[in-house]
Amino acid sequence: MLMAAGVLMASPVNAQISSVDPNEAIDADLGASAAPANNPDPADNRETAIQDGVPTEAAPLDTASAPTAAAAAPLAIPTKDTYQEDDLIGAAEGVFGKGAQGLGKLIEDILKKQGRPNGYIVGREGGGAFIVGLRYGSGTLSHRVEGEKPVYWTGPSIGPDAGASGGSTFILVYNLYDTEDIYARFPAAEGGAYIGGGFNVSYLRRGDVVLIPIRVGAGLRLGANLGYMRFSKKQRWSPF
Repeated sequence: MLMAAGVLMASPVNAQISSVDPNEAIDADLGASAAPANNPDPADNRETAIQDGVPTEAAPLDTASAPTAAAAAPLAIPTKDTYQEDDLIGAAEGVFGKGAQGLGKLIEDILKKQGRPNGYIVGREGGGAFIVGLRYGSGTLSHRVEGEKPVYWTGPSIGPDAGASGGSTFILVYNLYDTEDIYARFPAAEGGAYIGGGFNVSYLRRGDVVLIPIRVGAGLRLGANLGYMRFSKKQRWSPF
């Protein structure tokens, strides 16, 4: 009886035991949801990062919208389109005389602050004032790209200014990409004291075009004024 009972108790236990292949069990746990590692979707342009041991999906890489370094950098003005310091000093010495005291240093200081111009004007002018002033001048515009062109200028002024002066003028011209833009009115404000002679520098601007006249005055004049300089292609007698 004891042997029969042992046989009966062992039978259900043996029925519950079955042999299992370990490799098949692992494959069954993975299931069919895992994508093959060697067949990535070419349309899914994403990066995968590992964070705390768990793979995470980063935002898609938009390479088409990323600007290139060349497109983001501003375009520089070509060096060949501006005048070198030696060219400007040589042109100014042709106006004021070679070896004019302080001229080279004055131009050097302007170029350090403003950079190199792409044009300049050499000429002569004269004017006078007693509260209300007048100015007349003529010269030649030298442009780095468009060459030389004649230019004339006039200008009224008003202010506590008295006397008369005349002499040579050298004007540095910046950002003049079309020489037609020089023929316009440029607001002007200046002050000067001429007792026999001396340098005078002023600053004029219209839009992006900047003019820096350098004058050596000869005469007797003292004061300051506000007005404008009007440049034209032909000589004009009206100062307005």
